[in-house]
Amino acid sequence: MKFNVSSSDLNQGLSAVIGAVPTKATLPILETILFESEDGRLKLSATDLEISIIEYIDADIEEEGAVAIPAKRLLETLRQLPDIQVFFNVDENQNVQFKTDKGTYKLVGEEADEFPEVPDMTEGVTLNTDTELITKAIGKTMFAVSTDDLRPAMMGVYFDIGASDSKFVATDGHRLVKFVNKNLTSEEPLSFIVPDKALNLVAKALDGADCELNVSDDHARFKSGNTMVITRLINEQYPNYESVIPRDNDKHLLIDKNQMLATVRRVSVFSSTTTRQIRLQLGSDKITIRAEDLDMSSEAKETISCDYGSGEMEIGFNAKYLADVLSNVDVDEARFEFSSPNRAGIVKPAEEGEGEEMLMLVMPVMLNSYA
Repeated sequence: MKFNVSSSDLNQGLSAVIGAVPTKATLPILETILFESEDGRLKLSATDLEISIIEYIDADIEEEGAVAIPAKRLLETLRQLPDIQVFFNVDENQNVQFKTDKGTYKLVGEEADEFPEVPDMTEGVTLNTDTELITKAIGKTMFAVSTDDLRPAMMGVYFDIGASDSKFVATDGHRLVKFVNKNLTSEEPLSFIVPDKALNLVAKALDGADCELNVSDDHARFKSGNTMVITRLINEQYPNYESVIPRDNDKHLLIDKNQMLATVRRVSVFSSTTTRQIRLQLGSDKITIRAEDLDMSSEAKETISCDYGSGEMEIGFNAKYLADVLSNVDVDEARFEFSSPNRAGIVKPAEEGEGEEMLMLVMPVMLNSYA
């Protein structure tokens, strides 16, 4: 195999696929990136057996072929080079030599046949959407994904694509987010769970305006521009999240999101490091946010104005979870919906984007009694 390529193009391509190379590989071949010539371009592939990333880059192919090259050493070398041409030559023993006007470098590659096969995505359902929608759905939901190995279904984002809209859901049992978009639909309803690691890579790697989503029984492929990310799905039953969303919320509060977020963060400094508990005391057009740490004899209280005309109520939350939810409100005002101190609080942006709906839920915590 013989080819030459711009160092910056190759560096960009390798950076796109390196996320699928495991840091601690069970098989040495997984520490490599597969180089293949295909239709006059260079095809780069990396996999950890769960997630595969493929990137196409322009190159001058002199001799067709394929080789698996150790990823880390190659990428670290290229990152130190200016934007110059790099000339690669691979012999029949998989010895890789690459040259620049700066010097010559040698590596021992692996047989391309040893590289794991990337899942065949010719079957399944294909949907056309845009990358911005997918990355926004990922950004809106990832903060609530669970890290609990005992509940694998919750360790990813649930995609529920129907004839009228798409729902993207994540929950860790303490908070829940449901992002609805009416622009992505499917005549054939689809529901599947994508692992959080894969979605992080999708958000970073996709490099085109349009996105093709292909879903089979076991895998999903996100294809955009010169990049494809293929991931194994989590084959578990997603919990019935709708059942935990309170419907009869008679207390509505409208508040400046940035002011409340800053207040929560300040007051939470004085909360217990174990529970991170803060309490919200709702009164007529005002809310008092309090925290205390009995062990450290510290406490804090702030009162801020809001639009609230329902009855007085006191409810407790984990400060970090509440701050995470508030941080995910894009507009200036947040709308809270409550029913009682022992039921979840709902948070929504005061204004929704066109064709979108956002609902976040935070579970309350039991309050200690103090004056």
